[in-house]
Amino acid sequence: MRYACIDTQSNPDSPTFPSTPKQHDLSLLLVKELQVMGIVDAEMDEWGYVYATIPSTSAKNVPAICYCAHVDTSPDCSGTGVKPLLHPSWDGSPIVLPDDPSQVITVEEHPYLLERIGDDIITASGTTLLGADDKAGIAVIVETAALLMSHPKMLHGPIRILFTPDEEIGRGVDKVNLQKLGAVAAYTLDGSERGSLEDETFSADALDVIIEGVSAHPGFAKGKMVNALKVAAALVSSLPKDGLSPETTEGREGFIHPVTLSGHAEAAKVSFILRDFSTAQLDVQAALIESHLQEAAIAHPNLRFKVIRHEQYRNMKEVLLQHPAVVARAEEAIRLAGMEVRRHPVRGGTDGARLSFMGLPCPNLFTGEMAFHSKLEYVSVQDMLKSVQMLVRLSEIWERDA
Repeated sequence: MRYACIDTQSNPDSPTFPSTPKQHDLSLLLVKELQVMGIVDAEMDEWGYVYATIPSTSAKNVPAICYCAHVDTSPDCSGTGVKPLLHPSWDGSPIVLPDDPSQVITVEEHPYLLERIGDDIITASGTTLLGADDKAGIAVIVETAALLMSHPKMLHGPIRILFTPDEEIGRGVDKVNLQKLGAVAAYTLDGSERGSLEDETFSADALDVIIEGVSAHPGFAKGKMVNALKVAAALVSSLPKDGLSPETTEGREGFIHPVTLSGHAEAAKVSFILRDFSTAQLDVQAALIESHLQEAAIAHPNLRFKVIRHEQYRNMKEVLLQHPAVVARAEEAIRLAGMEVRRHPVRGGTDGARLSFMGLPCPNLFTGEMAFHSKLEYVSVQDMLKSVQMLVRLSEIWERDA
């Protein structure tokens, strides 16, 4: 709840790294807290990354693993003036958020809460997000560090801690120093329901369409003008109405999502994001867009267009299949902490997806954060405690298997 009060919202329009200097406020606090518990190498580097090591207690040569979370909160909902509220021993009744009583958390809209009746639930006050995404992950890692540092007889190898900025805007590992980190595997703490283990994400591309029309005086434009804005609007309208969009897909279904349309009659730009669990399907999605553009070019012979596509991230399953022990040990840790494993793909990306393709295999583990990026965000204290138990077991498993 202390961490949630610190405004760490990232900004996708900022050219700096991190995108907002206020993220340093939490990072510096975390460095001090880790140092106080005896972690002598805790530091924040020039890019705002926090690195620290929980030293090994084993006589074995145990490889280092990393626990990772991000300090920033989403720009989708205000993170300024967050007022966390604790609802102890919650009885299942609707949670009315006092600063905006129209914001109500109910079990009908949030069925996972049916499993959390009796828990201590943390929410915001109704006008901001809570920031459990990912301050719950930070709290879990710090609590784990405090527990292991105060119990030196618990056997584990070296555990590297990494707190990243700007994850919410896709830049979370842009400047990370993996050589300095020195881990053989990592686990992001940025998942939701108790027991969840995520080892699969979307593959993702960005695709920009630049449309060049023909300008003419509107009073004398017959047979001459090609309105780029109309072509852009028609392109968006040509996409499937009953599928292949975020609002019509779920589970393992991919989508094409137009995110911005800008320009004027002479020139326009449409930016899309392409998402699918199969990387090959991104080519199919891009081909669909280009086929509609080719049809527009036939109808308007003077129309010109350009398609610019670039990779954003790839399905981390492609890497994790090559490192089965990394996932298997996490599954065992969840079970040893008294939970059933929930496996489901992430309909999005994580720092772990990019880290995996940078050579550091990295599945995502639960913290209890729910309804993220919204004013109805909440987290169970007991879920976070279960996450700590899981990390302790995971640390012991890596030591045992060394």
